[in-house]
Amino acid sequence: MDFKDYYAVFGVSESASAEEIKKAYRKLARKYHPDVSKEDNADEKFKDLGEAYEVLKDPEKRGEYDQLRKHGAQADGSFQPPPGWQSSSGFGGGGYTDADSSQFSDFFEEMFGGGRRAGRGAAGGFRQNVRMRGEDVHARLSLFLEEVFHGCDKQVSFTVHEADKQGRIVARQKNLKVKIPAGMREGQHLRLKAQGSPGSGGGGPGDLLIEIELAPHPMFSVEGRDVVVTVPIAPWEAALGATVTVPTVGSKANVKVPKGTSSGRKLRLKGKGLPGKHPGDQMVILQIAIPEQHSAEAEKLYEQLAEAEKAFDPRSKLHL
Repeated sequence: MDFKDYYAVFGVSESASAEEIKKAYRKLARKYHPDVSKEDNADEKFKDLGEAYEVLKDPEKRGEYDQLRKHGAQADGSFQPPPGWQSSSGFGGGGYTDADSSQFSDFFEEMFGGGRRAGRGAAGGFRQNVRMRGEDVHARLSLFLEEVFHGCDKQVSFTVHEADKQGRIVARQKNLKVKIPAGMREGQHLRLKAQGSPGSGGGGPGDLLIEIELAPHPMFSVEGRDVVVTVPIAPWEAALGATVTVPTVGSKANVKVPKGTSSGRKLRLKGKGLPGKHPGDQMVILQIAIPEQHSAEAEKLYEQLAEAEKAFDPRSKLHL
């Protein structure tokens, strides 16, 4: 009888944790599921995965199997049960759960006993009885800043994969009306439970994960939860100080420009950014704007200003 190395089936070591084995099983079961796989001998590999997992997921069966690996496996790849071997964790009177053991190997039957005999006449087979959760589906949704700020209802289209009446996996377009809560950020995901691809063998459906994208805005930019806007001010407003009106998302606000303001100075409007448990702020970046053309009177005033402030060197820190 050939020895079955269940750890090799999953590509894990003998010391692998139960979680590592479970993760490997889920990954490979999806890869070799006969309904979707184009791999050679996918059906046989899928059965091997089910058999290996039936043993390694059960601490008692796994303990017995580890003993068999030490004392029953032969150097030539064959297997000889140790004298007096009898499993205490066998299927007995048909107590299998995830699979119909009638599909398991002679090695399994010999070691854990009763599986094939118990499985005869049982409805369904290995392939039909494996419970697999459906795939999660990912979609992207581009929103305007105003939609993110206030929240909105959007129609989302995405593709799920499901089995048709002949058992073939087909793609189906699905449309769903989704409520987008206020304050979603760029790159944040909205998870909708059980809206993904349907499962098989009684497994539940996957989820729909919607990644939020922000469309470029002509006036505002977003940094985390903060909204940023650049506001031009006149030279005299910067020099003398002023109160100016600035835009916010969906509204406007008055801000006080301090006397002697330079270009690039930032003012903060608390709580005017994206809403949330901890709302963001709006950052107002002041930029001094110069008229493209001056009147003769204005030029004379600039000349007088230059004379009055000739001690001021704006490039003194450049050490020229």
